[in-house]
Amino acid sequence: MVEVGEKAETLRTAEARGEVRISAEVMKRLLENSLPKGDVLTAAQLAGIQAAKKTSELIPLCHPLRLTSAKVEIIPKPEENLVEVKSVVKAVDRTGVEMEALTAVVVACLTIYDMCKAFDKRIVISDVHLLSKNGGKSGDFHWERE
Repeated sequence: MVEVGEKAETLRTAEARGEVRISAEVMKRLLENSLPKGDVLTAAQLAGIQAAKKTSELIPLCHPLRLTSAKVEIIPKPEENLVEVKSVVKAVDRTGVEMEALTAVVVACLTIYDMCKAFDKRIVISDVHLLSKNGGKSGDFHWERE
């Protein structure tokens, strides 16, 4: 692991996003909360939050951080047959929370996939990326589409 012991503890924030493309039939079932595995939106939200907290156990050489906040938003977009997933993670620590934000999004997307896969074999998880990060020596970052 990279040595961070000499770095100052500062507020670190990261936002990430991703999306899950599903069929119109699955979107209808998701919105009606009629999928057999239960409430997909709540399960995905909770899975993402839990994943942010467990990131250092999943990704080698990732520092365990003391998160102060982990929020995951699940946004169904029926007109596009997709579910957008966004996360915001914060910590007052010595290294950034980008991996925690990205892990939250990916695990929330995987949870949606798992809970819907019986009805749609063509589910696509895509466009997972960091939206922004604040704090730390390397400065701020805000993603813009080129």
